[in-house]
Amino acid sequence: MPTFSVVIAAYQAAGTIARAVESALAQSLSPLEAIVCDDGSTDDTAAALEPYLDRIVLIRKPRGGVSSARNAALARARGEFFAILDSDDVFLPERLERLGALAVWRPDLDILCTDAFLEVDHEVVAQFGEGCAFELLHQRAAILERCFCIAPAYRRSALIRARGFDESLHTGEDWDCLIRLLRSGASAGLVDEPLYRYRLHDRSLTSDRIGTLRDRVRLLEHVGRKNGLGDDERAALARSLRRQRAYLILTEAEAALRSRSWDARTRALAAARAPEISLRSRAAALAAALAPAAAARALERRDARGGRNRLSRTVTRT
Repeated sequence: MPTFSVVIAAYQAAGTIARAVESALAQSLSPLEAIVCDDGSTDDTAAALEPYLDRIVLIRKPRGGVSSARNAALARARGEFFAILDSDDVFLPERLERLGALAVWRPDLDILCTDAFLEVDHEVVAQFGEGCAFELLHQRAAILERCFCIAPAYRRSALIRARGFDESLHTGEDWDCLIRLLRSGASAGLVDEPLYRYRLHDRSLTSDRIGTLRDRVRLLEHVGRKNGLGDDERAALARSLRRQRAYLILTEAEAALRSRSWDARTRALAAARAPEISLRSRAAALAAALAPAAAARALERRDARGGRNRLSRTVTRT
């Protein structure tokens, strides 16, 4: 079996970090080490970690973002694989054992992942693979359309060659890392079992979500400026950019309507004119541009009825 360094980047994670750490330490295949990088937390994260200090490697550093925290852990890690665990998520007990078995069966793989339960308020609402299918054959092109590996374990030597995580990115660092690794010749493998519990945050349309979508568009545009993309990759990238731009335009319009912003009408008109968006959504955007106050009230009524799709939250984390 290969060895695993389980890596948890933590920021303001006092309420969830113990659950994450305990799930890493309770694996049927024990990790070589569990590394927690406290990325400048100012809450009680340090106190929550005290019961585990004899069983984890703790790194404390000034706030630098999740990529910075993971890179600090990468510099200390000793395991053959660098296994990601978010500070508010949980490994199921067999996860490392199943990943290890996959690595033994397929020693050519540099990226290992499992399916995951998607969880809201400790309630499972779906599985990751239902909405984001794993790609077996055409991974270089498919990764440009969807981040089909959730919380992967990376071969540490391959991750070091790829220079770790891009610290200039505020979000999307996991997608960017997978794109770079797969385009450099790495392959990913899946254990088709939900062995990770992935917490979805109950967020409305906020500036955070808009920023995430803007980061995605910038990331994909950056990939498009690189040489060496094949025809199928160019086609996948074009489809992905159209979709992410459509998400961004619609999200900006809906956020402006909800907040009754001065530019709500302008945002809605931009959505109505955007060729990337479906005709149905463009028609709804045009109606909102004609009557923004009525559209805002309609959104509020929909929220009050719980009408917003709970799984739409995944747009901020996948």
